[in-house]
Amino acid sequence: MPRALNGLRVRLVVAFTLVAVVATVTTGALTFREARTGVLQQSQDTVIEDFRHRVNTLVPNYRFPPDAADLQSFAGDVSRGGRSQNWRVLVAYREASATSAPGDPFRELSSSMRESVRSRRATVFQRVSSDGHSSLVVGMPVTFSGRHSTERRASGLEVYLTVPQQDEQGYVDALVTAIERATVPALVLAVLVALLAARGVLRPVRALRRATRSIAQGRLDTRLAVQGSDELAELSRTFNDTAAALEASVAELRRMEAGARRFAADVSHELRTPLAAMSAVTDVLDEDAAGLDDDTATAVRLISEETTKLAGLVDDLMEISRFDAGAAALHLDEIDLAESVRRTLASRGWQDTVGTGLPEPGELRGRVDPRRLDVVVANLVANALRHGAPPVRLDLHAQDDPRAVRQAVITVRDGGDGIPEGVLPHVFDRFYKSADARARSEGSGLGLAITTENVRLHGGTVRAANHPDGGAVFTVVLPLPPDDAAHRTAHSAKEDRT
Repeated sequence: MPRALNGLRVRLVVAFTLVAVVATVTTGALTFREARTGVLQQSQDTVIEDFRHRVNTLVPNYRFPPDAADLQSFAGDVSRGGRSQNWRVLVAYREASATSAPGDPFRELSSSMRESVRSRRATVFQRVSSDGHSSLVVGMPVTFSGRHSTERRASGLEVYLTVPQQDEQGYVDALVTAIERATVPALVLAVLVALLAARGVLRPVRALRRATRSIAQGRLDTRLAVQGSDELAELSRTFNDTAAALEASVAELRRMEAGARRFAADVSHELRTPLAAMSAVTDVLDEDAAGLDDDTATAVRLISEETTKLAGLVDDLMEISRFDAGAAALHLDEIDLAESVRRTLASRGWQDTVGTGLPEPGELRGRVDPRRLDVVVANLVANALRHGAPPVRLDLHAQDDPRAVRQAVITVRDGGDGIPEGVLPHVFDRFYKSADARARSEGSGLGLAITTENVRLHGGTVRAANHPDGGAVFTVVLPLPPDDAAHRTAHSAKEDRT
């Protein structure tokens, strides 16, 4: 189902409309039933009363028992009692009968009604429909009082009356038409009321949705206007209270985070000057260590190593502080990626230690920050050499992602035991070390975190996994600008001309 058809507005309008339809149809049906019953009841009572009065008035004027002529005359006299209606009368005495219109079959009279008139001393009636026409059929026995008793006894004379009800049917049809005509405006009015009600209900809901989106986008000072004292107003107040508490909490967290970053940056900055002096001193001591006794030489070398580690840690902290402060910037340059990787390995003396799979010179170029690419490659290779096992291999190749964006892919794999499954999700966390035995390892715990930030600055991704054949694999994917292919083509053409 489309989202628009499943919205709150549609559901409210449909609900109001259904309620209006049910209410309108139910009211119309009840009104029609009561009005129809009233019209027919009034007509029926009038006809029966007139019929009974007419029969009781005319009976004393005829002899008893009546013959065929008397029955015919009596039927005619009774039929003339109808005021504006056409009365058709059947008079029966034992096996003889006569109608007000000679030859009238009087088909409306059923055998069950005749049996009821013969067995009872009360007037009976029923409505009969035939060929789309409705008629009222009334039957009554003629009774007389005995000489010595007040109980009335049946005389055997039966009188039946049929009255067409076209007028009453016309009233009922007009009533149906009026109800149908009134239903359409009622439904239109119900839909309008539903729209207005839905609008009134949805206005604060829309405001709440906009405010929620604003909060999600970081505008924590967003508040709702509170109107009234209903449930929606209470919801708005709750939202405002929640937003205020969230804003205060986030402000406090940001203040604490900024203070922590500033503290780390300040400490790192203050440590650089004494560390520089210590490094100079340790360099001098290293040169003279050969002339010292063994214990002193060992102590000198230990101090030198620890000073170097501390200097590296301070440099890493300064770099992390720049990332946290948003001060890290890219200085892009068009370079040969394979040549950059070779220089990184050569500058650290790893060209004979690390196996490589690199493209030919000039084959893969890209706009990257050379310094940050050097840091990424150096940190990954150093991590493989420090925590993995030989052989360590670095591969570089190009690929196209599903959106046809060209990418450079760098993989560094070692031949060690791999990374434990519980450690994999945390390898890029700051200061994370996988085991207590590594608490005094050479790494600061920031190398992979710095690698992640440098890759993210380039718009790329880095991930860690275990190779099926053993060892850990780190994969870096860096997007290349779309114009690199054209640049490479032009560069190759220039070399061919040369």
